Amino acid sequence: MATSTSSGATAVIRAGRELGPTATVAAFPLGGIGTGNVSIGSRGDLRDWELANQPDKGATLPFTCFAIRAAVADASGSAAAREPVTRILEARIPGPHEGDQGYDAGRMAGLPRLAGSRMRGEYPLLTIDFDDDDLPVQVRLTAFTPLVPLDADASGIPGAVLRYTVTNTTTAPVDVTVVGSLANPIGITGRNVFHFPEYAGEPTVEFTDDGRLRGLRFGTDLPADDPRFGTAALTTTDESVTVKPQWLSGFWQDGVQVFWDDLSADGLLERETAFSIDEPPYPDWFTKLRVGSLGIVHRIEPGESRDFEFQLSWSFPNRRRAWHGNINLDNGNDDQIVRNHYATAFADAWAAARHLADNLAELESATREFHRAMYDGTLPPEVVDATMSTLVAARSTTCFRLAGGVFAAWEGSFDHSGSCEGTCTHVWNYAQTLAHLFPELERSARRTEFLHETRDDGRMNFRANSVFGNEPWDFHPAVDGQLGAVVRVYREWRFSGDDTFLADVWPAVVRAVDFAFSEWDSDGDGVLDSKQHNTYDIEFYGANSLANSMFFAALTAASAMAAHVGDTDIAERYRDAATRGAERMDALLFNGEYYEQRLDDLDARRYQYGTGCLSDQVFGQLLAHVAGLGHVLPADHVRSAVKAIHEHNFRADLTAHVSVQRTYALNDEAGLLLCSWPRGGRPRIPFVYSDEVWSGIEYQVATHLVYEGLADEGLEIVRAVRDRHDGHRRNPWNEVECGNHYARSLASWGLVLALTGVDYHASERRIAFAPHAAAIRDGELRVIFTTGSGWGEVLSDVSGVRLHLLGGRLDLDEVRFEHPDGGTSRAHSVSARAGDIVALAAPDRL
Repeated sequence: MATSTSSGATAVIRAGRELGPTATVAAFPLGGIGTGNVSIGSRGDLRDWELANQPDKGATLPFTCFAIRAAVADASGSAAAREPVTRILEARIPGPHEGDQGYDAGRMAGLPRLAGSRMRGEYPLLTIDFDDDDLPVQVRLTAFTPLVPLDADASGIPGAVLRYTVTNTTTAPVDVTVVGSLANPIGITGRNVFHFPEYAGEPTVEFTDDGRLRGLRFGTDLPADDPRFGTAALTTTDESVTVKPQWLSGFWQDGVQVFWDDLSADGLLERETAFSIDEPPYPDWFTKLRVGSLGIVHRIEPGESRDFEFQLSWSFPNRRRAWHGNINLDNGNDDQIVRNHYATAFADAWAAARHLADNLAELESATREFHRAMYDGTLPPEVVDATMSTLVAARSTTCFRLAGGVFAAWEGSFDHSGSCEGTCTHVWNYAQTLAHLFPELERSARRTEFLHETRDDGRMNFRANSVFGNEPWDFHPAVDGQLGAVVRVYREWRFSGDDTFLADVWPAVVRAVDFAFSEWDSDGDGVLDSKQHNTYDIEFYGANSLANSMFFAALTAASAMAAHVGDTDIAERYRDAATRGAERMDALLFNGEYYEQRLDDLDARRYQYGTGCLSDQVFGQLLAHVAGLGHVLPADHVRSAVKAIHEHNFRADLTAHVSVQRTYALNDEAGLLLCSWPRGGRPRIPFVYSDEVWSGIEYQVATHLVYEGLADEGLEIVRAVRDRHDGHRRNPWNEVECGNHYARSLASWGLVLALTGVDYHASERRIAFAPHAAAIRDGELRVIFTTGSGWGEVLSDVSGVRLHLLGGRLDLDEVRFEHPDGGTSRAHSVSARAGDIVALAAPDRL
């Protein structure tokens, strides 16, 4: 994605988001995999406190913010040369200024803020530059939670770094205090009419200095096994601190008044000797509020920059032993608890902060290497923006890990509860990000599905309840979820080379595949045509290419796995069934342009699509491409079908689009519809969601277009998605479907795979690249790659082709690089460790 300048030169547009303070819906989440989040808005404000094992969009903590005091010294450096400036470290609130109390006291809207801010969000790194002519220093906030490819634990720390870099632009020294104030977030049961939290138990806060780390510890007197129990910490390794461990409390704004006056006076905080007044009696909801402040104090010389660095950490170890969602998988065990995985690594929030501080250099270096590999590479910027922004879903409240590392997830997160529980197979079919960045999590999910959720007859429960040890959910089997899970077993095994994993799940894989013949193929012709529950939450009837492309991909994957484990009869049977079934389906359903649904009477049942052009019509073929299985349907027909999807379903302007369904794109926005009827024949009541726009399906179609050589069309769809998420209309780091941070959006990583043309097979010890021209910029290729054991960059330019390993290890028999203009570069017997560069031999052009 580039634009021409007036001089005729080409300026590359960098991925990421630059937003001002009026981008009020932009919220950049911090937090690790399975830990919960707190977000930072474009003004630098802390918002959406979602730490306690459930979503809570819009949740605020009163009096919680960072602030700065800056005082310019006189020529001798001993006293203030001009009036000190004290400000909340946020840009001014832009409005609209509405609310039942204007702004409640906890928002501190009446305290002075800075004139402006410039947010740069390049997940997982956030920077905000603050602007204010009255402030004698420049301030930049850098915030992140470590993210290390292939290391879910290092990427699952319940905390974040907030680093305020202050630069003195004057000719005199400036005395600076940067202070963070935090209200206790533990045990909150709700909020009252004044927007203040109500607490179970007695919240506490105290100052601690362990010699390495110092700061505020927040706790509660709730029992350690209470679901609401937790700890939090605001800490620093800086030795020059000032602290007010607990604010004065009272019914009115006593605490914030004293805090602000204290900070403004000299930049040093005084400890309170009495925290509250006794008379008259005040309600518990106010007197229970515990706010503490931790400040860092330094004199900054002219031209000098200094970091004021804080760690914010939390621990809510106890999760209720039930989903608590909208599908009713609870089974009455919500009075029991299970522990979060991160709580088995860190005893409390202080331990998490200490780990973060002690290992920050290594963790930040790996995070920045990953960030650099994506944002400084040559992948199209819209692809980088899509893949990195949707990566948030993996570290949002949508996903969690239980003790022992068991991965589980919702489909998404409603504002205050999980959305559609059970690591739903037909939704998670689309996700590619975790499989290639944190593959152990996907292997965990496959173990759950095949070892615990696949019944003796081969029927798979597409919503997993076994992660909590609860009874299985009884509902229709999902044809796309079950067969897609088989393909994903192959993907996980191929990527990891873990034969133990394959051996463990293989018997259930066979049962799941064989179930398809008996359950969904009514006449034994090898084409599925019975009642088929699917991701649209309804049943398709008759032969259709969504279910059958999944079937043929599953058969092909299972055949390959059978051959590996030595089940030659099964391998041959599945391979033949895939070949015969694909030929039969192609003859039945391909209309010369795309695949249709075969029905004798279109309106005999509701929620069908008939002659419609379904965006998911060859989704199984896309999964086969991603898994390295090649075409399972005729290549020319597949290309025609995906081309038709773009031509008929993509709308450059939705102003005239008619939809009575949920709305994710509208007005003059562009988007891809789930289905259209270019040849007529729309059912009287078409399938549910047919007129909607889902970003996860947009990404899978865009990925498939690239695989079939139609990259321009694919990138057009990706740009449409990301243009809609511009920070003003929608949050760039939250793609919504049935809930926030919806898992289907993790389909975006497929674009990286398609554009780099990567094909990695761990068991065969080989990796190959066949990059698309769209991934090359000015004759140079610089793109990320991941394997089950290592990750890095592949680089190609006039000096040759190289692999730069950035993490882990690589032990391969062959590395192959197919040049877009012909010829192949190779390397053999590669053994590399992090930091190594492997040069490939010059291409042999035929």
